Amino acid sequence: MAAQTPGSGLAGTAAGPLTYADLTDLSDASSLVAVVRIRSIIALAPERAGTVPQGYRRLYIEADVDSLIRGDGGISPSVRYLYDAPVNARGKLPKLKKARMILFATRGARPGDIQLVARDAQIPAEPATVEQVKAILSGLVANGAPPRITGVGDAFHVKGTVAGESETQIFLRTENGDPVSLSILRRPGQQPRWAVALGEIVDEAAAPPTPGSLLWYRLACSLPAALPAP
Repeated sequence: MAAQTPGSGLAGTAAGPLTYADLTDLSDASSLVAVVRIRSIIALAPERAGTVPQGYRRLYIEADVDSLIRGDGGISPSVRYLYDAPVNARGKLPKLKKARMILFATRGARPGDIQLVARDAQIPAEPATVEQVKAILSGLVANGAPPRITGVGDAFHVKGTVAGESETQIFLRTENGDPVSLSILRRPGQQPRWAVALGEIVDEAAAPPTPGSLLWYRLACSLPAALPAP
């Protein structure tokens, strides 16, 4: 059984709780999302654990499935997987037995085997978190969902009739070819105003994306820090 893909942090540790963007990253990468209750844990001996980051211990976990949030084709009543658990200053593992967790995973080679998509892909199944994950997954598969952004396409800058006035339009490349465009309007004595549209034309009704929305996530996590050189 393969270990999970190394991740950047762990939910509920010093790295802090997962943000909306973290949960969307995990949800988007997972073909299988389930709520489970951990039944048994075996800490693997170092010679069997493979490469484990310092400060972690690799565990073999068996868990019973409470509910399936995402997963075409269903899921086995119980699952098996490897998890790199953080140890505290005294080298002690967290208490995970009987804990209720959300798993973000892909299917393994055998029925019941799964592979976590990241090191922080096992998180406590708090009711509010479960509902948030359900909402994120629904948004990802909804009709008209904002597409994945792959880069910047064309950009145009037009000066206005008054000194200091201008408008910039930026057309983004997307994974499925659907249009996404930005506009930045500058007027003297005013803060720049920007907006996003899921179309070729940005009209007066366009606005910035709502923080914590899928469109906000797509832009915040996909756009480069600066425009590429012409």
